[in-house]
This record gives sequence, C-alpha cells and structure tokens, in this order.
Amino acid sequence: MEIVHVYQRKRAEFGRQCNFSDRSAQLIADIQPDAAASKDYIVRNPVDMSVQVSTEKSEHEVNTETVTYETVGINHVEGGWPKDVNPAEVEQTQRFRKKVEKHPAFAASIVGLSEAMDHALRQNNAVDVYENYFEGAQGDAAADVVEAPEAKATHVYRDPEDLKRSVTSISWYPEQHTKFAAAYSVLEFQKAPEGMSMDSYVWNVERPTAPETTLSPSSPLVSIEYNPKDAHCLLGGQYNGQLAVWDVRQGARPVAVSPIEKSHRDPVYRARFLATKGGTDAFSCSSDGQVLFWDIRKLAEPVETLLIDPEQTGRLRGGVALEYESTMPTKFMVGTEQGEAVLFNRKGKTPAEKISATYPCHLGPVYALERNPFFPKYFLSVGDWSMRTWCEDIKESAVMWTKFQDCRVTDGCWSPSRPAVCFASKSDGTLDVWDLLMKQSAPILSVKLSDASINTIKPDASGAYVACGGHDGTITLLELNGTLSNIQPSEKPNASALFDGEMAREKSVVARVRELRLRAQANERKKSARPDSAKTDAGDDGAAATEEEDPIVAAEKAFWASIEADKAKRIKAAKRRAEADAKAKNDAQAAAEGEAEAIQSADVTDAAAATPAENGIADGGVDGADAAAQAAGATGDTEGGGGDDAPAQ
Repeated sequence: MEIVHVYQRKRAEFGRQCNFSDRSAQLIADIQPDAAASKDYIVRNPVDMSVQVSTEKSEHEVNTETVTYETVGINHVEGGWPKDVNPAEVEQTQRFRKKVEKHPAFAASIVGLSEAMDHALRQNNAVDVYENYFEGAQGDAAADVVEAPEAKATHVYRDPEDLKRSVTSISWYPEQHTKFAAAYSVLEFQKAPEGMSMDSYVWNVERPTAPETTLSPSSPLVSIEYNPKDAHCLLGGQYNGQLAVWDVRQGARPVAVSPIEKSHRDPVYRARFLATKGGTDAFSCSSDGQVLFWDIRKLAEPVETLLIDPEQTGRLRGGVALEYESTMPTKFMVGTEQGEAVLFNRKGKTPAEKISATYPCHLGPVYALERNPFFPKYFLSVGDWSMRTWCEDIKESAVMWTKFQDCRVTDGCWSPSRPAVCFASKSDGTLDVWDLLMKQSAPILSVKLSDASINTIKPDASGAYVACGGHDGTITLLELNGTLSNIQPSEKPNASALFDGEMAREKSVVARVRELRLRAQANERKKSARPDSAKTDAGDDGAAATEEEDPIVAAEKAFWASIEADKAKRIKAAKRRAEADAKAKNDAQAAAEGEAEAIQSADVTDAAAATPAENGIADGGVDGADAAAQAAGATGDTEGGGGDDAPAQ
C-alpha cells in the first residue's frame, strides 16, 4: 500500500520561505491490522527499541598484509639491436652502424632531433630551473628567520629476539646511508640469560619491521664497524675477545675469525679500520690492556701488539674506547677504565716513545673519544657525569666541559656537518644536543627517547639522522631539522675562534700553575739543602728564611694575627667605655650629695634667723638679748666659716 499526499502551490510561490503553523491533526490513512499476517511473526512483550533520526553506519577495521621486498641484482645488456646482430661482436655492430648512417632517412631524423636538442640546450643555458637565485638574500623574511632546533623520531627498530639485549655498537653503511649495522650483547658479567641469541643485524632504514641481514657470530658482538673501502665487509669484536670478519654477500656466518689463543682475553669494546690503500688493516682494544693490529686477510695472529702502560710499570690500563682519525694515520687514542685518555703514535721506535701523552679525563671509565671532524686537534671525551672538550697540546686540563649531570653520561660524538654541535646520551634515556656557539651552560635541545638507558649513538655522514641504541634493545632513528644538520654562515671561523680562545685561556692558567709548582719545589730543595745551624742565625739568614716561608702558612699567620689584634682592640675599647661609665656615675653621685648638703644648710639658717625675734617679743629682757647674740654668733659661724668679724644681727 502506497500513501501519497499531493501538495499544490502556485508557480509564483516556488522558492518562497516555508511558514509553519499549528493546526489540528488530520488523518491521512487508517490501516487496520491483518490477522492473517500475524502467523508470520512472533510476539515480543515487552519490546525495547531505540529510534534515532539519522543514517545508520557501520565501522570496520582491516589489517593490510605487509609486503616483503627483496633486493635482487640484474645484469643489464645493451639493447636496441636487431636479432641478427650480436652486440658483443665489434665487427657486426660497426657494419650495422654504417648501414644505418647510409640510409636516406637517417639525415632527416638527425636534423629533426638536433632542432629539439638545440632548443633544450639554449633553454638550459638561459635559465637554470634548479637554481635558487634568492637564497639568503637581504630583506628576505624567510631567509632571516632561524628555525628552532628540532628532532623527531622517524623509526624504531626493536630486537626481534624474545630475550632482549642491549645495543652496544652502531655503524652506518658507508655509501648511501640507507642501512646500518647494530651489535647486540649483554655486558653485565655472568648475567646473560640462558638461551640468549648471539645474532646481530643489519637494518634497512625504510623497513623497521624486520632486519635485512643477520650476522651469526660464535660469541655476542660488542662492537661492529663497516669497512669504508668495501661496503660489503664488516668487522666485529666479540665478547670472548675474538675478531670476526663478514662479507654479507656470503651469508650470515663470518668468513674469517681470529684464533682465541691469539686474540684478546676480554671483550673487544672497539675495533676500527685503518686508513690504508687496500682497506684491509684494522686494530682493536680491550679491557685486557692490549691494542692489537690485524690484517683481515689473515687473522691467524696480530700484526703488532701495543700495551696500554703509560707509566711503564707493568700495570696495564683497560681500554674501553678507541679514537682514530683518517687524516692522522699514525695517531690514535685509547680511553681507559681508569679515566685516562692515552695518545699513541706508531712512529715511535720503543713502547715508551709510542705513548705520546696521557690526559686525566674523568673520574671513571672513558666511554667515548672522538676528534672534531673540522678541527682534529680538539677531541671530545665522555665519562662519569660530564662531557669534556680537550686540546691535544694541553695535557693538564680540558678547555671546555659541562657541569655534572643528574645521571650518568653514556656516549657522545660530534656532528659530522656542524663543527660546534655535539651529542650526548644519558642513562635516563635522554639525548642532549649541544651547540657551543649558542649556549655552553646547557644543551639547546633534550629529547626523551625511552625510560631505558641510551648506550650508544651514531649520526650518519650527512648529520641529518642520529641512530640511538638503548639498553632495552631498541634503536630509535632521529631526524634533525636544518638548524642542527646544516652548517650555519660563518660557523667554522666562529668555532675556530671559540676553541682557540679557550685554549689560550687554559694555557695561561696551566702556565701559572706550573710556575707556582716549580717555585714551591725550588723552595723545598733549598730548605732541604740548608744545614740546621743556619736556621738559628740572625740577620740575612733570618730574612731569607722568612722569605722562603710557605705562602699558605704565612697567610694563615697573618690571618690569625689580624684576628688577635682586632680582639685586643675590642677589649681595650670595652675597658675605656667601662672606665668612662664609672667616672660619670661617681660624678653624678657627688653632685647629688653636694646638692643635698646645700639644701640642708639653707633650712638650718632659716630656722636660726626666726628664733631670736620671737624670744625678744615675748621676754623683752636680758636673756633674750643674750640668746640673740648667741644665735647671731652661730649664724656667723655657719655662713662665714667661724670668722671673728662676722656681723651680729
């Protein structure tokens, strides 16, 4: 049944606004229940139903399947030749070229193509569509605005194993920086869980879901390094002290491993390739106090062995950090567990000559050492709770340093693209970015990556990405904006001036301290050389002894002498004030007593003067005259001091 209601309106009223009004209900249709239709339904009593005047919609979620990619090499051959011409045969190709060049249509084709090519060349010579002509121009508001430093996490790479391990080392692919290798191990002594995997991985930057290549050593890897001359070659330092070499084209197992009896006796904390023509020389350091040099083509035994013994006493220092700069092929540095950085020079002939200098860097192990890529004379050290910048010419103290942090600083490095920017990771999961030209007291940016400690950090060659390996087995890839990754105008000369100024200041301080130390040593030698009898002599000997007195002792004596003099002065002033107060009190008491006596004498005089007058009026006889005379005499004695010439009243 269809219910239809027809509305009628004049054409002139089309489009006019509708005006609604209240009116009584009107029955349009009355549909009676059909008893026969009830057989097709079930009665529900009661019935709860919600009614909403809206369109009903449904929501569905679908998980798309992950597409797995695989890199496969393809052999390209020269194309465009007919089937009867073999491109590998020089005679056939030359014959075919001559045949084509003699064809009548060849010249017309060349002329037609040359016109289009000539037009394109003229266009390119006139305007370079890829050149930014107004970059950094004066008055350009966009060029004058400096973007705030920023870093964002783009990918997170998690350890695929169920038992999570720490990321101990990261190395970037040397050619395109599209992948990196990561070493996984547990460095806590005898705390490795049972059944822990020993594999390490090579990750592709764009595919964080699964590693691209698996490296399967005989012992967990502690350090890993790509060969800069051969991108397929990897060098790894194992927990048991062995060195292993991989060729990723030949599978997951290493192609060469050093024998354990010729290797380190402790974990290989760092292994680096040397800058040689063949790219087959490498060296490694360990906490067993040795630096071993290797030829990766034959790892049967090390080529050279150096002992980390700066004092030549036989007590070796354990090496946990290694620094090598390709521009200084004969020099390298080792960071020790005792907090020192030892500078080696392979040109030395004896073991003592090969150790050039020792720098007292930190209170604990030196976790990282790295030279500035723009100024190799300055290097960075990380340890305890601080990060410090050193100059190779100053061995006593660092030229710049950070204040002690609230937690341990675990790793640090310089930016490869900016000379004044460096990075530091901390045990609370924070990455600090320092710009020494902008601020030296605090980092310009701090990024909280996780709750676990950040063990190692490694930026790529462009400086735009930083890979941060955590204690929980995750690797976070940070992308830095242009402010942190692109070198700023005049940054290199400004950074050079900053480092040179700090070096000059520190040199002057070190020279002054050295001068005072030498003077003190000379005075001690003079005192020890003088006989005891000379100390009792007077005159010049006494004056010389006074001059040679320790300045600290002399300052203490002068201090206590001034204290005693001030104390005596205070006591003397207090005594003077007490005497003055006592004198003033006595004078006031004497004045009060004199005033009281004067008042008493005046009262007696008045009484004596009044008595004879009264007696004379009453008696009028001789006795009254005698009394008056006696009173006059008494008065004269009192006022005149007992003189004979006092007049009688």
